[in-house]
Amino acid sequence: MDRTDILSKVDHTILTPAATWEQVKAVCDEGMEFSTASVCIPPRYVKQAAAYVGNRLKICTVVGFPNGYSTPEVKVFETEDAIRNGADEIDMVINLGLAKAGDWEGVLAEIKAVKASCKGRILKVIVEACLLTQEEKVAMCRIVSMSGADFIKTSTGFSTGGATVEDVRLFREKVSPDIRVKAAGGIRTFEQAQAMVEAGADRIGASALVALAKQAKG
Repeated sequence: MDRTDILSKVDHTILTPAATWEQVKAVCDEGMEFSTASVCIPPRYVKQAAAYVGNRLKICTVVGFPNGYSTPEVKVFETEDAIRNGADEIDMVINLGLAKAGDWEGVLAEIKAVKASCKGRILKVIVEACLLTQEEKVAMCRIVSMSGADFIKTSTGFSTGGATVEDVRLFREKVSPDIRVKAAGGIRTFEQAQAMVEAGADRIGASALVALAKQAKG
């Protein structure tokens, strides 16, 4: 698998709290130059970015990010606002407290509510795998499979750990065949990205890979 193939699976990401429009604009330029799957950016910049890229690049943003503990109603509002502003894809963080308490019905209801508010756009469900036990990871695979979401995503990149090959492989094995897997958090080399793809990842969330491609091109 060459770098172009990997970049076509990358959500080129900038989610740092202090991100400026100039930085987001640069990420959009890079996403278009290297034909990434999307750019994943803070909600504040979705409208501006969507107008800037037109139909040349998918815009992804985050909901309930990074902690996931806002109410379902707030996550639905965030999603509706993002869609109105031009988002093509939504990455939502689950309510981890509900998951740790074993309230799987509550987790499922929240994901379903957000998916309904996506109006047909892609929904990726961030489960923050580093905070889950093996049993909870398997349960989340079942819940995401039942929810109508499009992806299960390993991590926010803002917690105690990121994507692992083992988690990607587990998710690919345990989710239904129509659910895709996104690996995110700590993927800083093309070798790491390829290992994730080989384990079953359909998308890669990363901020470093395009920079590496630019260095190679330069």
